Amino acid sequence: MSTTRPYSPGDRGPEPSGASGASEGEAPVVGAATGAAAPSVPTAPTAPSAPSAPSAPSAPSASSAPAVPADGAPQARGRQVRRLRLEGESGVVPLARDFTRQALYAWGWLPAAGADQQAAAEDVLLVVSELVTNACLHAEGPDELRLACDNKVIRLEVSDRGAGQPSPRTPHRAGRPGGHGMFIVQRLCLDWGVVRAPGTPGKTVWAELGAPA
Repeated sequence: MSTTRPYSPGDRGPEPSGASGASEGEAPVVGAATGAAAPSVPTAPTAPSAPSAPSAPSAPSASSAPAVPADGAPQARGRQVRRLRLEGESGVVPLARDFTRQALYAWGWLPAAGADQQAAAEDVLLVVSELVTNACLHAEGPDELRLACDNKVIRLEVSDRGAGQPSPRTPHRAGRPGGHGMFIVQRLCLDWGVVRAPGTPGKTVWAELGAPA
């Protein structure tokens, strides 16, 4: 597992900035086309009939209402992106966890429908906690938390101004205090790495986890 690749295999690179809950790639709904009417046959003129009273507008049919899945799961809407500014904030770890939990509810990871989905959501919250804590301990605090979800993978990014290179302690010893954060990230995530912008101080540590089945 690489800790230097800026993007994991298959990643499409940085997404454009978006507001909370913004989606990308939504296709417009196109209505069904109607067929052509058959030509009418001319008939003999008839006497004009008395004008009829205007009819009341008909209620919309059930077919015009948006479809709702039977299981209540949210519809796929492309990649969703949320950002949280952490620079200068106090209590950044619980703040980041609460922000991430709200995103998981908005994206359908929570409330969990089963044990596997609950475990996946808890893994995301744990990884966010570890990335933010690591930035607090070794990089003078985090600047921003960025979350992106595309219904298959959730990507977590924590930016800071530190110059260090995070890495799991090797060999890892469970009874030894400290040094467990990046080991936990490595164990729980599909992949993770570090992005640095040339000429700019600091870095962004990213990690990706698979969406629950």
